[in-house]
Amino acid sequence: MNYRTNFNSSFANRGMALENDINETNKYYREYDIALVYKKPTPIRITKTNYQNMRVTDGFFECPSTLDYNGVYKGYYIEFDAKETRSKTSFTINNNHQIEYIKKVIKHGGIVFLIVRFTLLDKNYILKGKDLIQFIDSNDRKSIPLSYFEENCYKIDIKYAPRLDYIKYVDKMIKEL
Repeated sequence: MNYRTNFNSSFANRGMALENDINETNKYYREYDIALVYKKPTPIRITKTNYQNMRVTDGFFECPSTLDYNGVYKGYYIEFDAKETRSKTSFTINNNHQIEYIKKVIKHGGIVFLIVRFTLLDKNYILKGKDLIQFIDSNDRKSIPLSYFEENCYKIDIKYAPRLDYIKYVDKMIKEL
């Protein structure tokens, strides 16, 4: 089944600042042999290419994506997604296929979470997968208020290196298993 979405630069570059920070962090983790975490490629079918300019001019997503990153840390499988919101008050929940995927990772014993950046507030949080599912199951809301993040999530501060040190919070999630 093909999930046709026009591939253009504005859509493709959404969330790139957060992803760049995570990519730099993952590179640091690999260089210092802390963890092996990589960005997963999005399955895209290319239908038109401008070979003269070496550019993809048309294509579509072959299937809904799962999550952005996966890897291994201390023998544990981890998987997470990077999300950005320009809202100052809440984070919208809208990817049902990702919610179902998160449930499967939890079922199979993996560590799964979201890194959510409130871009206008310059705040970053880790929302554990099980907390996301619990929120969805116990609320009719289509968004998670900022206050929920402040009260229930790990706040990640930006540093020089590693840029977005999420692994220390993965250690806390491991202790909760």
